[in-house]
Amino acid sequence: MRIITASFFISVDGVVDAPQEWHFPYANDDVARVVSHATRDVDALLMGRHTYEEWNAFWPTQRGYPLADFINGTHKYVASDTLTDLGWGPASVLSGDVVAHVAALKNSEGGNIAINGSGTLTRHLLQAGLIDALHLLVHPIVLGAGKHLFEAGTAPVGLSLQSQESFDNGVTYQVYTPAAIDNAA
Repeated sequence: MRIITASFFISVDGVVDAPQEWHFPYANDDVARVVSHATRDVDALLMGRHTYEEWNAFWPTQRGYPLADFINGTHKYVASDTLTDLGWGPASVLSGDVVAHVAALKNSEGGNIAINGSGTLTRHLLQAGLIDALHLLVHPIVLGAGKHLFEAGTAPVGLSLQSQESFDNGVTYQVYTPAAIDNAA
């Protein structure tokens, strides 16, 4: 069974939207190490339509450094009921029952699967029990507005902290795995 890991740049107030506008002052060797480590053993990227469209507008023109080459060369699975032609590949559309498609993908042969920057998809798959780990690079900034990773109306999902690291730039790196919620407490 393949491992699905969701990774995010996230603000202290939970915003994951438009990290290109607030993340870069915090980019350092520690953050680069975490991002590089997140690509190890990954042979598939899973993303929603919005993330695919944002990445498609930027990454295809980037070449010659490891992260760009990884993103451009790795198969992308895009959850969408509206996209049919993915001009940036290798890529496949997952339309219809995304949970069933991702469950089948998880049970197929291959390396790890990474989700980056697809909050809605991550929430949906976390609820379905398909996310194996949540990796958060929490930035010491309050944005006050933007798309939050966890939005109102989402049912509780228990998590267990597996590890955490603090960096000199104020960023913390937290790794969580799903855990049962103890309602007796």
